[in-house]
Amino acid sequence: MYVGTKGWYVQKLKDLGIRYIEGRKIERYKAHVLANLYFENK
Repeated sequence: MYVGTKGWYVQKLKDLGIRYIEGRKIERYKAHVLANLYFENK
């Protein structure tokens, strides 16, 4: 998996214990949304 891809962000957020955003699975969101969430919670 390449660093900075959507799959990479999904894996890193799951490692942090984040699986849902507002009741929706994180896989449903675009990469830029996941990137912002990752850097807020890093």
